[in-house]
Amino acid sequence: MPLKLQHDEVPTLNLTSMIDVLFLLIIFFMVATKFDEMERNIEVAVPQVAAAGEEVPPPQPLVVAVMADGRIQLHGEFVTETELMEQLAATRTKLTQPTVVIHGDANCAFQHVAAVLGACRQAGISELGITVRIAAAASSRTTHR
Repeated sequence: MPLKLQHDEVPTLNLTSMIDVLFLLIIFFMVATKFDEMERNIEVAVPQVAAAGEEVPPPQPLVVAVMADGRIQLHGEFVTETELMEQLAATRTKLTQPTVVIHGDANCAFQHVAAVLGACRQAGISELGITVRIAAAASSRTTHR
């Protein structure tokens, strides 16, 4: 049986790079804190106004409903494609771009929804959405053999 004459080296953990990273983080946070204090100490006289006006709520999306028989409803009133396009174009200005959400009946032909999409496009509306409902897990499972 051979005897070991040499001793194995004990592994050492070199922490030099970890200490370097730690010092860099400490310096970063010290400098960032200093900048924050400097910004707080800046004395600026903020101008005042007599009245700021009314607080304007964010615009609500326009809801267009497409019925199963193809009728179009905007703001609870039935309209034609031409009337829809005219009303949507009237709501669009240089500064505001309305959002249109289309509620299509699940039983209507997609051609009716496509016609509404085309009317929105002709009116210059680019913010569009179509609502859908997520099917229940049990009804979406089908077996294919």
